[in-house]
Amino acid sequence: MATAEFAFNNKVYIFIKLLSFKVNYGKKEMYKKVKAVLKKSQEKMKKYTDRNRKEAVEYKVKDKMLLSAKYLQ
Repeated sequence: MATAEFAFNNKVYIFIKLLSFKVNYGKKEMYKKVKAVLKKSQEKMKKYTDRNRKEAVEYKVKDKMLLSAKYLQ
């Protein structure tokens, strides 16, 4: 178990560019830096995801639709 923990704690993560050990046991300044980097990364991912996202179709009661029976048993 100690070897696995050592390997996990010594991995440099792409987004934060820090060792997880330093993040877990670092100072409060480290938390602020990591939080800012993760926030920026989250915004970047949202931007790329929203490029291809379409508006959701809203259905009302008594709307008619066609259903495929392909997966019905």
